[in-house]
Amino acid sequence: MIKNKKVIEKNISEKEYMVIKNENGVGTRTVNVKDVLGEDAIKAEALSPEELDTLIERGLKVEKLYGSVQDTEWGFDTDTKEFYFLQSRPITTLEEKKEEKLVTLCKGLPASPGIGRGKVKLIKDISEINLVEEGDVLVTAMTNPDMVPAMRKCAGVVTDEGGRTCHAAIVSRELQIPCIVGAKNATKSLKTGDTVTVDAVRGIVYDGEVLKEKEEKKTESQSSGPSLGNIDELRHIFAPTTATKIYMNLGEPGLIDKYKNLPMDGIGLMRTEFIFTNMIGAHPMYLVKTGQGDLMVDKLAEGISKVAQAIYPKNLVVRTSDFRTNEFRGLKGGDEVEPIEANPMIGWRGVSRYISPEYEKGFRLECQAIKKVREEYGLTNVIVMLPFVRTPQELKVVKGIMAEEGLVQSKNFKIWIMAEVPAVVLQAEEFAELVDGFSIGSNDLTQLVMGADRDSGILNNMGYFDERNDAVKIALKTIIDAANKKGITCSICGQGPSQYPELAEFLVE
Repeated sequence: MIKNKKVIEKNISEKEYMVIKNENGVGTRTVNVKDVLGEDAIKAEALSPEELDTLIERGLKVEKLYGSVQDTEWGFDTDTKEFYFLQSRPITTLEEKKEEKLVTLCKGLPASPGIGRGKVKLIKDISEINLVEEGDVLVTAMTNPDMVPAMRKCAGVVTDEGGRTCHAAIVSRELQIPCIVGAKNATKSLKTGDTVTVDAVRGIVYDGEVLKEKEEKKTESQSSGPSLGNIDELRHIFAPTTATKIYMNLGEPGLIDKYKNLPMDGIGLMRTEFIFTNMIGAHPMYLVKTGQGDLMVDKLAEGISKVAQAIYPKNLVVRTSDFRTNEFRGLKGGDEVEPIEANPMIGWRGVSRYISPEYEKGFRLECQAIKKVREEYGLTNVIVMLPFVRTPQELKVVKGIMAEEGLVQSKNFKIWIMAEVPAVVLQAEEFAELVDGFSIGSNDLTQLVMGADRDSGILNNMGYFDERNDAVKIALKTIIDAANKKGITCSICGQGPSQYPELAEFLVE
């Protein structure tokens, strides 16, 4: 908008939720926009043409009044329809500059924030992954565990498919790489060799190297700040004290030195899949078949112990492998032993795999690695968490296998399960009798409660995959209530609470 009152750009976001006053006039609550304003309001402009005119007119007036460009907060009163400025302060950082031309090539969901620039490397399948070089922007339909080594080199990642909890999103956040998922036509609109800028804050891929000024200003701001001798110590001093413990998620063992001094109470989810893909590189049953089981035990123990040692005596909750069949097939020897499933997301995974004759020996190697960490290295802060549990009976069977490998549940060795299947919700108290803790896997739980594929960009955009849905919140409360009743630990390791503060508040309450 310039002084002739012409609107030069519009960005209309989809608005699924709104905050309204409670009926008694005290406090507010969050409601669905469609329930109050109707379905059309979700994608409609928030301001009417008349309200926009008023905003422009008052904005120019306050700028003239104070003699400088202003940063304002404003609102329209629902009852009186009057416009009010709530706050106004001068912007002192504006400079005369040549306007940068931004050419949008494709859009998607911002999954790992940041801005990255580089040449596009279009990868159609895993056979081409070796083409990725340092500083490239990886563009593909969807990533898989075999692509992680290449992703480490990338300045950015863009995928056609996926939502904010898909493989590309999770790994990129772990590696702190800008990532956009669900871009639909990225593999068609972006060509190998193109120079692009991945704006994973807004979810847009631009032509050329742009937006440099934003990063330059950020760097200048950071460098001009006070020099702090021990920033980690200050973090702990100024971090708020919470009655609810704060655990973090971790996948890549090599990153623990970077995060170990954060004000956290432990690690509530360590994904072992990174160790399999980066340190072991082969399917467990291939290693069993070729007599290389000790390699897996040693490498897995090495990765786990690195993290456990760094945060000792804080708890490290290690989730045993939760590869799906399509992901396991990508490991060396995996294509010989893994079936092809139509829907791997709800297929042969988690505990059902551990108790199967086709994989039991592989799971025993995982148990041996954890026993080595606890007994040989003395890192007794390691807790085991079992993923994708479906029935109490299979839980009893897998605990029996663990006991045979020397991992006997006791006050000194605790066993948790992921609460991510609706069956666990419906039998929460029965499961609570068998374990020492629940960790709510809200990504899979939301997917299964809502019947919404977590990797579907379409359903993510339509709002179906949302942990704040009432049905999901009922499931969350049921699990928490059962844990409290039976006196066991209950945590959450899904994406929701870090994205929606109101969900974190709901969980704590």
